Amino acid sequence: MSQNIYISTPLYYVNDKPHLGTAYTNIIADIFNRYQKLFGSSSFFITGTDEHGQKCEQTAKDLKIPVQQHCDQMSLTFENTWKALNIEYDLFFRTSFNYHKKSVQTVLQKLYAQGDIYCSKYEGWYCVSEEIFYKKKDLVEGKSPSGQPVTFLKEKAWFFKMSKYQKPLQEHLEINPQFIRPLERQNEIQAFLKKPLQDLCISRPKTRVSWGIEIPFDKDFVTYVWVDALLNYIVGAGYLNREEHFEKYWLNAKKIHFIGKDILITHAVYWSCLLMALKLPLPQTIFSHGWLLNKNLEKMSKSKGSKIDPLKLSKRIGEDELRWFLAKETNLSKDSSISISYMLKKINEQLADNLGNILSRVSNLIDKYFEGDIPSYKKEDSLTKNFQKEKLNLREEKEFLKTLTENQVLKMEGQIREFQLSQALQGVCFILSEINRYLEKKAPWKLIKEDKNQAALVLYNSLEALRICAILIYPVMPKKMLKLLSFLGETPDFKHVKWGRLPLGKKLRKTPILFPRIQKNGGDGRI
Repeated sequence: MSQNIYISTPLYYVNDKPHLGTAYTNIIADIFNRYQKLFGSSSFFITGTDEHGQKCEQTAKDLKIPVQQHCDQMSLTFENTWKALNIEYDLFFRTSFNYHKKSVQTVLQKLYAQGDIYCSKYEGWYCVSEEIFYKKKDLVEGKSPSGQPVTFLKEKAWFFKMSKYQKPLQEHLEINPQFIRPLERQNEIQAFLKKPLQDLCISRPKTRVSWGIEIPFDKDFVTYVWVDALLNYIVGAGYLNREEHFEKYWLNAKKIHFIGKDILITHAVYWSCLLMALKLPLPQTIFSHGWLLNKNLEKMSKSKGSKIDPLKLSKRIGEDELRWFLAKETNLSKDSSISISYMLKKINEQLADNLGNILSRVSNLIDKYFEGDIPSYKKEDSLTKNFQKEKLNLREEKEFLKTLTENQVLKMEGQIREFQLSQALQGVCFILSEINRYLEKKAPWKLIKEDKNQAALVLYNSLEALRICAILIYPVMPKKMLKLLSFLGETPDFKHVKWGRLPLGKKLRKTPILFPRIQKNGGDGRI
């Protein structure tokens, strides 16, 4: 059923270039966005860069360039990376946009006017790299929970009354069990909210951080970068700047937000409370996916030298192949260990040896015996003459492939809606394996000598099942599946997944080479 869909990712901080972890979030979000469009929904996908705060300011200082120049360069790096990975967003949002700055100030003024922001003193242990204050009880061996150095600070500050919204947020979680997914992340937030929720410090003094959005009612302060960044999702949807767009893609849309689990609290708690204060509907789902782990089963880290450049990896194994592997071989709900050897093994097995093998086998036989035309066969044929001893005759096996594909078509939309991406692709892989099994069993290269009509039927059935599979996995591998569908004279349209659309006798285009086997170039294959 068609509906409005709003899909968002975090805004990525511009103190470092994209790595495989950030690419993972955006590739998954892009795949879900493409599936929504395939299913006929009106989907809007936003990503972008977070460009304010002390870390950004310090990085520019270290590079000896103006901070805006640094932001422009890094933002362009992110844009180019996403385009190179075929991430098809509708809006690339930057927190340095003037309309965003004005919108943030309008929001702060509104919250201040309604009594949700107040001035007080703040003291605590401040982590520059995380731009977060910690209480002494939160420190681990004198450092932040993630091991970063902290400094004790005492200063005037502005606070958002986040504690005011603790109970409403708890109630929202109780009546919306799908709000935070997977379930263990929802349980984490429920446990977090059992303790008294502290009010949120939303300001930083200009004496310490000058690169930020000025607090409208106190010129000596800029807005805390997390508050600034969290408001991008509504501003990008059109809040305070495009009323009709905001009504369509926020007020009357299903809103899905993809994040890594390390920023769950800021989004599930800070962001939710801000939206409640603004009397705006919360997202239907915040999906907090697992991490990609290095060879030591640790989160990939710049400090440990284990971050991976997604562009280099994409050039090594293929853009669509990388997208396929991340979608098919990772569990969105859990952490996943990644190795080059495992990547190559699965890509070769599933794409080169399975999908690619079907295309090569069938198209070569069609070229050889049917002059490159989609094989025509007589529908009213006798199938018992040569195959009496077989459990399934050719027509029944056609019905078996037809049933498999139709069942997966029926399940696909529900699986995607439930974030069961890997399971959905496993279903398609099973169909591909069955097509190959069917070809092996029927051996149309031998059958052609005995009964050309039966060989035509085998090749048609195989090609038709492959066509439907290509549509089902188009959002995962858009470039390669577009080539395959173009070869068949087809388009990636979910309305075309009914069996029997391939026109008998139609001339096929030149067969594309989609998935040549990838060779391993030595080493142990670990990332």
